[in-house]
Amino acid sequence: MEMANTKATSQIPSRAISSGGGGGVCMMSNTWRDEQHPSFINFISTFLTANAFRLNFVPIAPVISFIDFIFNCGGSSVAFIFVTSLDPTCISQIFGRVQKLKLQFANLYVVITLPTKEKNDLFVRSYFKFGMELGKPTFVLVKDLEMGFEKMVKIAHSRGVCKREDATAKLKAERKQTVQAVNVFQRVVTSIPGIDNHDANALNQAIGSIEAISKASKEQILENTDLSADKAEVVSRFFRDPKFYLSPKIN
Repeated sequence: MEMANTKATSQIPSRAISSGGGGGVCMMSNTWRDEQHPSFINFISTFLTANAFRLNFVPIAPVISFIDFIFNCGGSSVAFIFVTSLDPTCISQIFGRVQKLKLQFANLYVVITLPTKEKNDLFVRSYFKFGMELGKPTFVLVKDLEMGFEKMVKIAHSRGVCKREDATAKLKAERKQTVQAVNVFQRVVTSIPGIDNHDANALNQAIGSIEAISKASKEQILENTDLSADKAEVVSRFFRDPKFYLSPKIN
């Protein structure tokens, strides 16, 4: 991919390492680095240092030679393509990289600098022309280079925090518990003679938990649900009359 600003490798330090390095590691492709102005590389180094990231300039392995950055943060790896200048002559090459790399990286983002309306319009036309699928991968559109890199660091950091706290696993566990709770509720309430899934849902939405239903009167059930008088009587008796709820029942 052609870039707007190119400088000789000798003008850019071969390695920059932050004093902290606690935030994670940022690996930058030598190829991408060599196409940037030294002042931007200095900005990147300073920004990473301020955010406790260690910066390494590395020759990316041939199998992923089209990637520009890989961040390792909190046990999470995030890959980035950083397009600093959207050149019409390189559109097909850029989107070709995207199509190839999205199959190789679970966490891939494409950062593109679009400083003008013309550049933005070019991107929009190209996005649909090359059949991009929304969110696969995620495109991050920015006004300038500095904003683009700051977004990259924030994304990598967020991914790392989620990985460390195992947020995704926690959400899945909570969802599983919720589903299980709903299933238990359905089984308990539909064990009442004559009460089906619709009635159970109506009781859940209008009255609430099993405990709340057990305390609800026939009149409350009739007032707040579409259950018939006979069903409301059965529900009320089920939780109050031992002779009723301890006797064998056939649904």
